[in-house]
Amino acid sequence: MIKLTYEQIMQTLKEKSELSQEELEERVKQKLEQLSGLISKDGAAHIVANELGINLFEQYTGKMKIDKLISGMRNVEVVGKVQNKWDLREFTNARGEGKVQSLMMGDETGVIRVTCWHGATEKIAEVKEGDIIRVKDATVRENNGVLELHLNDRSEVEINPAGETIGQVQKTSAGAKAVRKSVNELKETDNNVELFGTIVQVFEPRFFEVCPQCGKRARQRETEYVCDTHGTVEPDYSYVLNAVLDDSTETIRCVFFRDQAEKLLGKPREEILQYREFTDKFDTVKLDLLGQLVKLSGRVVKNAMFDRLEFIARDVDTDPNPEEEIARLKEQSAEQTE
Repeated sequence: MIKLTYEQIMQTLKEKSELSQEELEERVKQKLEQLSGLISKDGAAHIVANELGINLFEQYTGKMKIDKLISGMRNVEVVGKVQNKWDLREFTNARGEGKVQSLMMGDETGVIRVTCWHGATEKIAEVKEGDIIRVKDATVRENNGVLELHLNDRSEVEINPAGETIGQVQKTSAGAKAVRKSVNELKETDNNVELFGTIVQVFEPRFFEVCPQCGKRARQRETEYVCDTHGTVEPDYSYVLNAVLDDSTETIRCVFFRDQAEKLLGKPREEILQYREFTDKFDTVKLDLLGQLVKLSGRVVKNAMFDRLEFIARDVDTDPNPEEEIARLKEQSAEQTE
């Protein structure tokens, strides 16, 4: 894990914000006083960065491994080796004529289907099995519980990019069936696990500005919001929700990004956005969620700031089959008595 020193954090904040060194240090000092004994000076600086909407690790996170992908992500960059390629298909629907073509690519962490629409099909015309490709500006979607990368006219494909190598490809599909674990069994390296438990605490959703054209974070510059790609924009909003899950062995804080938050709440985006201005309306939603049984799949991450494990939800089932859970418990009990 990348660990930045306090000096590196402060230098990044100074470069990316409009605050002076003295103003930044004062904010860090205030956080230390507010959370006395709970965080380090480095941790306080991380909190200040988060409040300013500055990604300290942005320069390190441009490329993602397949097992780190989550449904709803946009502008994703992935490098993988082509495992299979299907024929181009042309179609006609109510919106007109179109083209679609897919391939399967993999890296050391998993494999994923890449679906190219319309003009993007031309970008994989020369791709063949065994090639290493880099895709940029892709969107992650879920199809019947399995993740896919979708490319459009803005997406980029580079064939056999210089310096890129792929080791032995892991054949597990992104979004494949997760392994059930108890919270007290979780490890930082777990990246495709399933949890079953009860929601015991819910936090208000956090909203942040994004570019309405590409979905990237829009940064505030004085009275305007600026996208690195599209310049000054009238921002749209995305959101993330946190909740605590209890499975009787331990509790864990779970993070639900946009698509997963909508599944957990059972509400459309338009309704969730209302909570940005009318936070009191979310109180009823929180009460309704308390005691809710849920089944989650996703990955475990280490929150270095608070030195704890957290769970990033990849899929959410708010109506798990009780008969399946009873059968699972009976099977586990039988195995333990053998």
